[in-house]
Amino acid sequence: MGSLAVTDKEREGAEIVYGREECHRHCMELLEELGFPRGVLPLKDLQECGAVKETGFVWMKQKGPYEHFFAGTNTRVRYEAVVTAYVEKNRMKKMTGVRSKQMLLWVPITEMSLDDPAGKKIYFKSAVGIGRSFPVSAFMEEEQKKIEGEIGA
Repeated sequence: MGSLAVTDKEREGAEIVYGREECHRHCMELLEELGFPRGVLPLKDLQECGAVKETGFVWMKQKGPYEHFFAGTNTRVRYEAVVTAYVEKNRMKKMTGVRSKQMLLWVPITEMSLDDPAGKKIYFKSAVGIGRSFPVSAFMEEEQKKIEGEIGA
């Protein structure tokens, strides 16, 4: 499953968008639709994004791998050139192309989900079944934090 290519079979019936702006908009809409904060997948230089509604399979292709440091969780995450997942409301599973640095090791992240009824924490599960949760606010973009703060006030 760790392949960086998206097969023709997986792409079958997909809605595909191309170009940086179009892909970014598509990703933000997908994250919102699933219930995730917009900053949880800070992908750069997107070139192609696709979604197959029937299977829930999605993929995002970037120009190349990208590392991001999440200050809110004190975590470094590496996104490969292709990130894939099967999605449903509040959950991304069978993820490929995402690894988190834990101590000195890069650990593949295979699932992320909103793990409480209030949707205040995101749970990340690794390939070996070990997981960690963090507050949703750690992955919100600045403008999203302001909006949430105004709504909650």
